[in-house]
Amino acid sequence: MSTENERSATGSVAYREVTDSKGRVYRVGETDRDILGHSRKCMVYLPWAAMMAISVSEYAYGSAEDTLSAAHGWTQSNTFWILSVWVFFQAGIAFPAGWMRERGILTARRAMFTGSALCFVGFLALAHLDNVFLAICGFGVIGGLGSGLIYATCINMVGKWFPERRGAKTGFVNGGFAYGSLPFIFIFNYAFDTGNFAEVLDLIGVYVLIAVIICGWFFKDPPKNWWPSDVDPLSFAGNKKSAQSLAKNPPAVKQFTPKEAIRSGMLPLMWITVVMTAGVSIFGISFQVDFAKEVGFGPLVAASSMGVMAVVNGVGRAVVGWLSDLWGRKLTLFFVILVLGLAQFGVIWAGDMRSEWLFLFFAFLSGFGGGAFYPMFAALTPDYFGENYNATNYGLVYSGKLVSGLFGGGLGSMVVDAWGYNGAYALAGGISMVAAALALLLRQPGRPRGSGIVPNPMPVSREAV
Repeated sequence: MSTENERSATGSVAYREVTDSKGRVYRVGETDRDILGHSRKCMVYLPWAAMMAISVSEYAYGSAEDTLSAAHGWTQSNTFWILSVWVFFQAGIAFPAGWMRERGILTARRAMFTGSALCFVGFLALAHLDNVFLAICGFGVIGGLGSGLIYATCINMVGKWFPERRGAKTGFVNGGFAYGSLPFIFIFNYAFDTGNFAEVLDLIGVYVLIAVIICGWFFKDPPKNWWPSDVDPLSFAGNKKSAQSLAKNPPAVKQFTPKEAIRSGMLPLMWITVVMTAGVSIFGISFQVDFAKEVGFGPLVAASSMGVMAVVNGVGRAVVGWLSDLWGRKLTLFFVILVLGLAQFGVIWAGDMRSEWLFLFFAFLSGFGGGAFYPMFAALTPDYFGENYNATNYGLVYSGKLVSGLFGGGLGSMVVDAWGYNGAYALAGGISMVAAALALLLRQPGRPRGSGIVPNPMPVSREAV
């Protein structure tokens, strides 16, 4: 059944609100160009560019730690805890930001502008504050909040504009958060020292500020319940690629509020899986360069291993996003987490063998698994719970990273001190294996196990006025 409304938000195109057999409402009839004035592809490339800009904060940080320690007089533990606090606040802001976005308190553009300013302050703090506590407040708290605002806004933006094919699009945007750091990894390893560190960090802060502001200026959300005009929301006919993806990843049976998503049991399970998997990923980011140096590999291999991890981490996100449209999100997620766990044991083996090429290979696998699970959860959340409350629901799921940041970085350093790198990597591998098993328990709320899409034969009419 369907109910026709007078006009769309643009004031020029009629739309219908179509209700399927389970009561879910789809707003159809308006194209992306009717709403934006141009193709929705820009809502892929702009978030991607912004994610590229902020990636330096996390994925290049490990390459800058030695210089920062020497310049400010910090210990290795100090630098690890700065990153851990950054991760905590970067992930922690996702839920409150989503809550404010869905209530109209914080627009997408305002979130991007605020985030860019906070990131800028964070880099200034890292460059000019010797006091560890002040650096934690500046880069860890303020910079983390800024990056989290930008990250959450970008991920939710692409998910809203591509509800029928979000795996590949979300993976592509999410990938920028990793491989965007590649130039800075090599800068921090080869052209970053105690004589120029402040100037370099200041310039990076300016770069992030300008890039994010430019991207955020063009951000705009689609109307609630919007569905692309080239895919029928009842029969899923129209676009072949979209139909294939929807067959493997059927839309949520309804728009779940955060309370309903929690009561389903699936959101808490997703949260626990994120905590475990993200902790292993952050551990690898934090310690891979240092482990390579301790084993005796040269600075080129150490930098290259992190560079390989960043590139594969980012490219892997795009690849698995595309793959999940073919295989299904759950199977793809299990595969990714399993690879991450096996890679941790491989890193130990490569270190024991003193094999640089083997080390780079397992850095490749670790980078792949350590990033590719993020877009899977970003796509699974609206797949399971719908788009209307996705900013809040995904904020809850992603908040698992704030817990994992503690044991992945700060507590990870304690495990390294107590058990050595081999013991720490073995523990990380075991945690990944448990997380992979938990991923197999995920299922879409309200849809029977093993059920697919049963097309509704009722046609949907689209009339323009």
